[in-house]
Amino acid sequence: MTQNELDFSFKARYSRLGEINDDTEQVWFVIHGYGQLAHYFIRKFALLENKNTCIIAPEGLSRFYVNELKEGGFRNSDRVGATWMTKENRQMDIDNYLTYLDALYEKEIGKRKIKSITLLGFSQGAATVSRWAVNGRIHFDRLILWAGVFPTDMDFDRGKELLQAKEMIQVYGTNDPFINPERLNELESFNTKLNIRPRRVVFDGKHEIDEATLRNLI
Repeated sequence: MTQNELDFSFKARYSRLGEINDDTEQVWFVIHGYGQLAHYFIRKFALLENKNTCIIAPEGLSRFYVNELKEGGFRNSDRVGATWMTKENRQMDIDNYLTYLDALYEKEIGKRKIKSITLLGFSQGAATVSRWAVNGRIHFDRLILWAGVFPTDMDFDRGKELLQAKEMIQVYGTNDPFINPERLNELESFNTKLNIRPRRVVFDGKHEIDEATLRNLI
């Protein structure tokens, strides 16, 4: 048995709040976490929208039913979520979503001169947005990792060269079960490896996008 690969045309969706036009000064690309969908995730950023600001939410290329099948083939709910990658053929997943994100950037931004472009990744999306920031064919001004960390296999040499010139913010809740002392130590070691000193924002909350905290990042 041989395992083979092929290239083919692929359609993917994304969500957007606002329009990009001559009045646009700020664009936010917001990358969802595991098991979320873009058109729900983007609602958490509605407070950012105005005539000068556009928010764009890409969506993971693999979707699945969040709840497992019960006996008899039933689920408690038909809720669907998306993921950016799994451990199975992970590099292909990474290559595919980087191609998708670059294509999205080219379609929405292209050669337009935008005053400020923010990349925000939540949870699993933090690793996704980090890879895109370092490996993508894009320009951005600010990178926000929210309730997540850099991926261990990121190109840290390239990241060190690129990210020192960017505004870096790391956000997490005090009661986030995924951000424990070990995870914080890992995050700090990555910061040292990249030779960056991000602004750290901590809020009283869990694994979530906190509205008041988000408002303070505008």
